[in-house]
Amino acid sequence: MTPTPSTPQESADTDRAHHAARTAYDTAQAAEDLFQIVAPDGTVTRPDLLPDAEIRVQLYRHMRRARHFDERGWVLYRQGRMGVFPPFGGMEASQVGTAAALTKDDWLFPTYRDTGAALTLGLPIARAIAYWRTSPHGWHMPDDLKVLPFYIPIATQYPQAVGAALAEQRQGTRNVAMAFIGDGGSSEGDFHEALNFAGALNAPCVFILQNNGWAISVPTRAQTRATNLSRRADGYGIPGVRVDGNDALATYHVTQEAVERARSGGGPTLIETVTYRVKPHTVADDPSRYRTDADTAGWDAKDPVLRLRTHLLSAGVLTEADEQAMLADIAAEFETALAEADGYPEPTPAEILDHVFAEPTPQLRRQREQIAAEAAQ
Repeated sequence: MTPTPSTPQESADTDRAHHAARTAYDTAQAAEDLFQIVAPDGTVTRPDLLPDAEIRVQLYRHMRRARHFDERGWVLYRQGRMGVFPPFGGMEASQVGTAAALTKDDWLFPTYRDTGAALTLGLPIARAIAYWRTSPHGWHMPDDLKVLPFYIPIATQYPQAVGAALAEQRQGTRNVAMAFIGDGGSSEGDFHEALNFAGALNAPCVFILQNNGWAISVPTRAQTRATNLSRRADGYGIPGVRVDGNDALATYHVTQEAVERARSGGGPTLIETVTYRVKPHTVADDPSRYRTDADTAGWDAKDPVLRLRTHLLSAGVLTEADEQAMLADIAAEFETALAEADGYPEPTPAEILDHVFAEPTPQLRRQREQIAAEAAQ
């Protein structure tokens, strides 16, 4: 049966209803508490919570490294030198400020969009490039890092992070596990099961929920009526914190507290970082098909890199000359890493079955031989 086309009046009524729903949701969300240390214009709202100058500059450097990777990734994709990847520009404070609270003895379970977090904890740039080139050199993370490969399935990393945290707990270490997820992923069953599991067993976990406003093309207001996703922690008896995800100093502060709580036996914490996905879902996406200028209005002024830069310069912690030297060093570091990634050998078809088991099963050996034989024809 062919549906009856909407009349102009019906379409106008629908548009008005959607606008009213969006306005109501946005108004309610804006009324929620949001922890912040540096305002969007760079002024400090909580001077008593400022970390040392050295830490602030280091956070800025990590954010600049992440931004440079994101920008160069776009160029490499257009040149056919890197595959489709999800950009994260505009979310650097959410990723860097949280990951910077960890040490290399801690676990990091990133989503596909969390390259900035992985780089902050020490993932070599060449490995990150290789991952988005589908190279075996990007599949396996360095043995001296507890950084898992970028998770493509949604929310599967959350229960696994709890498992890693419980393993550390049983071994008597003070190490923690940190897992990332998006607002859309927080509607998945694995998210809720992991929070319940971690809360019941007091696992040393820090859950980062990056609320960037979009689950691909679905806005947060269409996913849930909840305007404060950190409150989901209440149902599992664990602390929940809502923080300005574009304020690197704020995300660093609340994550430090959560990490220390986990190390000291205080159990897990859920941190909602409120940010925005200003870029497309992936470099192959066209966001103009599902969002308007009204949706993105105002977020450029909240740019996390610009915010921290303004604060550092006004506080005299960083000079423009220092910054230029930093940016030159970051650019050179990336080009060196790119040359390394360019030197990795191209994978053969048979390698699709490698890097799975330490000792291949008989079935995998037979399949590998079959693929190699077909490739030789």
